[in-house]
Amino acid sequence: MALEPPQLLKQKLLYQGRKFSFEVSRLRLPNQAEGDWECIRHPGGALAIPVTADGKLVLVRQYRFAAKQRLLEFPAGTIEAHESPLTTIQREIEEETGYRANRWTDLGKFYLAPGYSDEMIYAFLAQDLEKLDVPPAMDADEDLETVLMTLDELEAAIRRGEPVDSKSISSLMLARPLL
Repeated sequence: MALEPPQLLKQKLLYQGRKFSFEVSRLRLPNQAEGDWECIRHPGGALAIPVTADGKLVLVRQYRFAAKQRLLEFPAGTIEAHESPLTTIQREIEEETGYRANRWTDLGKFYLAPGYSDEMIYAFLAQDLEKLDVPPAMDADEDLETVLMTLDELEAAIRRGEPVDSKSISSLMLARPLL
């Protein structure tokens, strides 16, 4: 038996930023209880797990303000209004790492943090890489370096507690049978 969806009573946009918005919604649940729910609205992101011909994973170590440290991550980016997830990650992988992939495998999609955000991550495996002749063209607000690691090295880094973001770990789990 499916439950009825909550009834939206009121919605208030509290912040509209460059990459996301923040709203509070007043809902009435099927049991008639009422409450406020906060939500970050985000257009979604695309992520690639790039793999070189010799089996190295291409990652970036990027400074993240909220975490106040550099995190090890697979290349990723916010989906622009005019882009598909694949177009987004094809652009991002070149900008962030200086590699271009010639073979793409869709790994699936997942919510990043559905308790407070509607952001969906679209994950891809990027293979048949070619190193571009030009250095990565990072955005002005990015602070990152490209890192090559074997799967064993990455898993060891995760086990010893090196900071790795959740979208990279989740996507790695989706790609693991293909690596």
